[in-house]
Amino acid sequence: MPSPQWFQYLRDCKSLGQGYRSCMKSFSILVAIALITAGMGCGEKEKPVKKVDIDNNSSGNPLTAPVDYLGAVNKARKTAIKTLDIASLKQTIQTFQANEDRFPKSLDELVSMRYLSVIPALPTGMRYNYNPANGVVTVVK
Repeated sequence: MPSPQWFQYLRDCKSLGQGYRSCMKSFSILVAIALITAGMGCGEKEKPVKKVDIDNNSSGNPLTAPVDYLGAVNKARKTAIKTLDIASLKQTIQTFQANEDRFPKSLDELVSMRYLSVIPALPTGMRYNYNPANGVVTVVK
């Protein structure tokens, strides 16, 4: 329902001697502007898409921060062990290949020929994948 100010505006138009049509025209324009302005703010704003970080197990909750920290430390430890073990195995395989002019048939051959004392242990759930054709060793879950 229109407010009393609009009716006052129409009365003022008549008292100033303006015609009914010009008064209604300006009144209609003002109503249209008011509706357009009011309609601009009614739209639902687009919410930003939250990116999901697969590698980050942090919940963001301060109460679980110690648990999140310990989980991150353990994950970093596993990654470091895996990286160091792979690097030492690759270096040992290169040394074997340089001395014997071939790649070892298996990782156990590195131990039997005393290039390694033992094959480095990996974190639980991981294992070595060795290709004797090209001497490539990888860690798989």
